[in-house]
Amino acid sequence: MTDLADLPPLRLGHHLAVARPALPLLAALALWTYALRHTDVSDLDDFGLVSAVHPAFWAGLVTLTAGFWCIVRAPERRQGWSLAYVIGLLLMERATQALLYPTPLYSWAWKHDAVVDHLLTHGGFRTEAQLGDLAVYDQWPGFFAAQAALVRLLGVDDTAVYMAWWPLVSSLLLLIPLLLIYRTFTTDRRMIWTAVWLFYVANWVGQDYFSPQSVAFVLHVGVLAVVLRRYGGRRGGHGPGYRYGPEDGYGRQRPVVWTVLLTLLVTTIVVSHQLTPGMLVVSLLALCLTRRYRDWVPVAATVVVFLAWCLTAALPFLSAAMPDMIRSVGDVGGNVEAGYGTTPTGTGAIAASWAARLLSGSVLLLAGLGVLRQPVLRYRALPLLLVAAAPLPMFVASSYGSEMIFRVLMFMLPGAAFFAAAALLPTVRTLAADLADLAAQEATARRRRSRPVRPTRPTRPLTARLRPGVWAPPLALLAGTLAFVPAYSGKDRISYFPPREVALVRHLFEQAPDGSLVVAANRNYPLAYDAYWRVDHYWFLDDGRAHVDRIVRSPAATLARDMAGVAPPGRAYLLLTRGQVADSEMNGQLDAARLDRIRESVAASPRFHLVAENDAGVLYVLAPAS
Repeated sequence: MTDLADLPPLRLGHHLAVARPALPLLAALALWTYALRHTDVSDLDDFGLVSAVHPAFWAGLVTLTAGFWCIVRAPERRQGWSLAYVIGLLLMERATQALLYPTPLYSWAWKHDAVVDHLLTHGGFRTEAQLGDLAVYDQWPGFFAAQAALVRLLGVDDTAVYMAWWPLVSSLLLLIPLLLIYRTFTTDRRMIWTAVWLFYVANWVGQDYFSPQSVAFVLHVGVLAVVLRRYGGRRGGHGPGYRYGPEDGYGRQRPVVWTVLLTLLVTTIVVSHQLTPGMLVVSLLALCLTRRYRDWVPVAATVVVFLAWCLTAALPFLSAAMPDMIRSVGDVGGNVEAGYGTTPTGTGAIAASWAARLLSGSVLLLAGLGVLRQPVLRYRALPLLLVAAAPLPMFVASSYGSEMIFRVLMFMLPGAAFFAAAALLPTVRTLAADLADLAAQEATARRRRSRPVRPTRPTRPLTARLRPGVWAPPLALLAGTLAFVPAYSGKDRISYFPPREVALVRHLFEQAPDGSLVVAANRNYPLAYDAYWRVDHYWFLDDGRAHVDRIVRSPAATLARDMAGVAPPGRAYLLLTRGQVADSEMNGQLDAARLDRIRESVAASPRFHLVAENDAGVLYVLAPAS
């Protein structure tokens, strides 16, 4: 039996010190869990999730950000704690919607679910003569074919089972290539993890939803990581006298395996998305401006694969779209203005738009400040600076369906976040200095036959702690973290479709015969493209203003004429839902009063028969002509 007196004394202070980093994280997650249990999203207003979520959610974000800042600034903390806080951030900002809303968000995600369903139904791709404009998805099928295979593998009915979680999954997939890129230029963990945090809170554009571009963007960042870490074969990037070590991979011949991996990544991007290969080409060309990365293999591989696909499988779409693409080249004002072509209306929509703009503008401003404030980065991390600036010429090329300005911001973000982090931190150490110090510490440790002693932080007086340089960076980080919520979720009134709206639309497509026509105000409703291979669609708010005015003046008669050309056995249906009303109101088209007038006129007309109705919408069918 062991005598209790022989046991070592209980080191309670040591255990508390070890557990201290976890306390803010656990408190933040507890507040988040409480907020989820006390948030009601059944009746969203113009502020979306911002006004619906319980105040404990905001307290949790403040606690999480404060804990992260303390952890990332403490030199004695392990990087695992920084990773834990970043994952906590992703859970709070990307998983909240999946847990609160009973149905997936965003009409375009439902559209992509319909494309996957088309592949599962027909077992292959179809031509433009069969599908019309939607044949474009069959010409870039990589993402949809992979999802069809995943649905079969999981044994589920459709992608709606898991697509609500796609923003969290795609964000987590970005973590590894981001860390690889940032570790290429520094081993300063403060810099690395602050840049990762800023990247996630500034990535409000919303392209992480269930879409080809979400996967293509992850692969794009992955290609950049491979090139930056394995294709920097020319010396001279670190100046004379620098010794290249095994950690950075500089000066080594690249194995064939990296070229094969690069080609596979590029091919997957090219067959999945239209815009991302172009962004990748300009980024790789920008890297070739530096002597160290003047390797034409990545650029040549991307261009060859891209052109091969465009001249074969994608040629039908490009042939039809080329005249519009050529007209938009050089129209910088039009391409940029198109990003805000729809004017938000209502206090909530305007606030969300300004929060998004200010968030992106602040990160770009911080990035510029970081370049000026940390002169060493202009030289050591020049390749990443070029990657951040490379997407800007795409403004000249196209408006990309009024979204080019948002896509450019997204592709600039990996580099911009790195330099923005430099603006929030004191002097940043580069990889060259870190490796030199590491070698010196290892030599000293070998001489002393002991582990190197961790440096201690000197105690600063209170006046030094109150200087703007001390409190301004964490406040800026907190402001960006909080601004993400309205920028990302402030328009959830448009994006969320309650279960009764989903049921109404599903009832429509279950009964609509082949050759039918579905008429709606706009495409903002769930399952909007369901059965698109056999049912046609018409959204009257996409028409010219003169025709929309005629519909407003004489709704039933005008719509009846528009819907009269459907040949039997097809039927013509009119669908009006709360999602359409929210989209029309918040984007400055028709307000709820005029849409109600359209519904009332149709309800009073003998030409239309009521098919189904609930609190989320109404469905009518046009009676056959006598």
